[in-house]
Amino acid sequence: MKIIEKLSEYIDEEIGDAMKYIKCALAYKDENAVLAELFARLADEEMKHMMLLHNQVVSIIDDYKRKNGEPPEAMKTVYDILHKRHIDKAAEAKAAISLYKGV
Repeated sequence: MKIIEKLSEYIDEEIGDAMKYIKCALAYKDENAVLAELFARLADEEMKHMMLLHNQVVSIIDDYKRKNGEPPEAMKTVYDILHKRHIDKAAEAKAAISLYKGV
């Protein structure tokens, strides 16, 4: 399904942007607290966008299952690979955000 591929690309971009922003937040934390906080908020927003996109992928798959039964094995394999990559990258971003917040 092309839409899942497109959404997966967008998810990658959102996670990448979150990492970009949180790295800036960490870099400016001591130098410019206001700017650092802005970057941290932007990182949080990107992670929210990532979850919205992920929820759409899940919804599309669930809809497919209701209409057609289990997806083909190839489709499940591709999704599993992409999903694992997203989970790993999102965990890195969340860890960096937690580092900034001192959690």
